[in-house]
Amino acid sequence: MKIKSQKDFFAGLMYLVVGLAFAIGAIDYNVGTAARMGPGYFPLILGVILSLIGLMIAFKATVNGPGDGDPVGKWAWKQVFFVLAANFAFGLLLVGVPALGIPGLGLMVAIIALVFIASTAGSKVNYKEVLVLSLILAAGSYAVFVWALNLQFPVWPTFIVG
Repeated sequence: MKIKSQKDFFAGLMYLVVGLAFAIGAIDYNVGTAARMGPGYFPLILGVILSLIGLMIAFKATVNGPGDGDPVGKWAWKQVFFVLAANFAFGLLLVGVPALGIPGLGLMVAIIALVFIASTAGSKVNYKEVLVLSLILAAGSYAVFVWALNLQFPVWPTFIVG
């Protein structure tokens, strides 16, 4: 069996592995039935669907594809680093690290930092556009999560609001 599209084949394998992880993880929970869904129902169904999609994509990659095998390129390490760092910083800034005495800075600061850190993953960064985007996302997040859904989590830095 010759792989005609490496990109599609490995993408299919990724879907398959993630889907299997969800499905296997859902087995420990009560699945229930379609009429009375338990906490494991959605992850199980999601895992099965992702696995089936992955199998179809991987199989199609062995049948169809360009003549050169559509090789997988190099990893974009800079982009991977900054996107992961942005998410890690968001979590740290949102609630802080009480065990280390680091205070939480709240949703607004965390979102602004997330957008600025993630934007450095690109090749060109326009900080004026990034500032506008971060402020719009922070305001939208406040409107959705705090105002509309009334979720209770820190919005502003703890040393300001107490």
